[in-house]
Amino acid sequence: MTEPRVPGTEDDDWVDLPCGEQAHVKDFDLGMREYECSCGGTHAVVMDMHPPSRFVPESIVAVLKEAVTPAPDDEFEEFGTPHLMGSVMEQLPEDVVAVDGSENGSVGYALLWVTDMDARELHEVVVELVVELMDHAVSHADGDDTAAEFEQQMQEFDVSTFVDRYRDAREFEDEYDTPA
Repeated sequence: MTEPRVPGTEDDDWVDLPCGEQAHVKDFDLGMREYECSCGGTHAVVMDMHPPSRFVPESIVAVLKEAVTPAPDDEFEEFGTPHLMGSVMEQLPEDVVAVDGSENGSVGYALLWVTDMDARELHEVVVELVVELMDHAVSHADGDDTAAEFEQQMQEFDVSTFVDRYRDAREFEDEYDTPA
């Protein structure tokens, strides 16, 4: 005999969080940046529709979109948040859970990432990865002057200070933050 179920509570409607707890896919709404977990921690929440400018200024996003060409088999036509989160997952595979919600019409996202870090910690990781990506790109640039100038700028760049200032400028207090 089959077990009666409440609609919308199938096994695949649950997210196994990095901390070991579970949350329902509907616990994550479009405006979320963090999830207060029953484990007592706070997990960063990122969705595919969140713009990369959540982490870095639009001018940097424009450069990344111009410079980074996704692979031909990539389902995303241009560089964006899925690529940033893919980099985070590659760097910290145990700290990020990815959820494909594209087949679930009751949620408003196609991709969801929940991290073991809070939103500010994730922001620092993303900025560090973008700096590494830029450093790699500059190392392939023609001319030693460009690389030397970039290296000088990076010596003066403090990720933590940048993240604090950027988060203040973006006013991450709610889902109505705007690009900087």
